[in-house]
Amino acid sequence: MLVHAVAQWQGSGLQDAPSRLGEGAEILASLAEDVLGTPVLRLPVGEAGSPTERGIRNRAALLGNRGAQLAALENPEGPVLTLGGDCASDLVPIGVARYRYGPKLGVLWFDAHADANTPDTSPSGAFNGMVLRALLGEGDDEFAANPAVSPGRAVLVGTRSFDPQELVAVRAGLLRHVPPPADPADVVAAVREAGVDALYVHVDADVLDPGEFPGNHDHEPGGLTVERLVACLDALAGFDVVGAALTECMARDRAEASPLVPVVEALYRRLTS
Repeated sequence: MLVHAVAQWQGSGLQDAPSRLGEGAEILASLAEDVLGTPVLRLPVGEAGSPTERGIRNRAALLGNRGAQLAALENPEGPVLTLGGDCASDLVPIGVARYRYGPKLGVLWFDAHADANTPDTSPSGAFNGMVLRALLGEGDDEFAANPAVSPGRAVLVGTRSFDPQELVAVRAGLLRHVPPPADPADVVAAVREAGVDALYVHVDADVLDPGEFPGNHDHEPGGLTVERLVACLDALAGFDVVGAALTECMARDRAEASPLVPVVEALYRRLTS
């Protein structure tokens, strides 16, 4: 199993993203090494941003970060766990998984936000709000997955903040949605309805309620508890989970990040069972 950390920040629109997301990814990597007893490969990412182009902030910088990830994922044996960084650090791993496992790959996306804008609909230009739509094959050609995740095989879980066009995508059936508090049985049912053969699990730390984990940036109320998130992950035991990610940790130290330890352990169980 490959565990790699990608301290990418350029997909975020936050002013303090360069320091906070990089620091958070390193804290996650350190925690994972201690908790899982396995080495974490830290991949290089650019330190600088770049101008907004084609409606995407730091577009050139984001494209420049992809080479190291593609090289790391070229010949992995077994599942892959990605520790971010912003949500866009999961674009390459899911794209590779879709290529390897075929059109019945499903994506379970635990996130307070839908991340399903395109450059034309994004209010911020931050690519972490477009990454799931890119995995569905839409948006900027340089980022759109090819082959793409099939419509209806991406499931949002715990999402409680939508931009208007993201709601359109859900209503059109492009995305499925299990709202908070996200009963594990409902999550399992949504994955089964998606008709998947293999499953990739993406977790943005902001799916958690800020009272459970203050080390995220949006503090959207009404999120999942750590216990509920772990229960949802454990409920996936009947599926072939081939990859996973934990992203958007902005904790300032190990103590603040400690609520994520059960999440790391649950992701590891799904990837190694």
